Amino acid sequence: MVDQEKIKKAVEMLLDGIGEDKDREGLKDTPDRIARMYTEIFAGMDENPGTHLSRTFTATGSDMVLEKDITFYSMCEHHMMPFYGKAHIAYIPDGKVVGISKLARTVEVYARRLQLQERLCDQIADALFKELKPKGVMVMLEAEHMCMTMRGIKKPGTKTVTVSKRGDFADDDRLQDTFFNMLSR
Repeated sequence: MVDQEKIKKAVEMLLDGIGEDKDREGLKDTPDRIARMYTEIFAGMDENPGTHLSRTFTATGSDMVLEKDITFYSMCEHHMMPFYGKAHIAYIPDGKVVGISKLARTVEVYARRLQLQERLCDQIADALFKELKPKGVMVMLEAEHMCMTMRGIKKPGTKTVTVSKRGDFADDDRLQDTFFNMLSR
């Protein structure tokens, strides 16, 4: 659970550490604003993605379901700077499907934590595979990391792509090709 008072004190120390006057007009309310912001952007810390994936519907078909271009925002645990991009999720139902908004909600739960993109990708795939028990799951994330854009190497526009495959997707190159072909449409 986010402790807003600790965050406020930490922001005051940070402002002092960089030589700012925490009491000047423009910064007076900054610790409170950041504490409220962190409560929002780290809301996934205490949330269970299984709650979003628990309500399913019977489905007789076994074709692939693809939800693409799910926008997400997360915070890198190395620099506590944002990374953001698109998530693409496919699964092959085995008798049950989930409402499509629940796929986006699952992405949000995990994205709203301090993260590594590689872990985020795996967590989404694992949650879908565990909760839906599909024949297969494939997740691809494409993201730009502000730690590469604003600092360090300073290469804006650079994208990191991660892929996680479970079940039939891990074993079948044709399914993987279908996934990538569907993304390009």
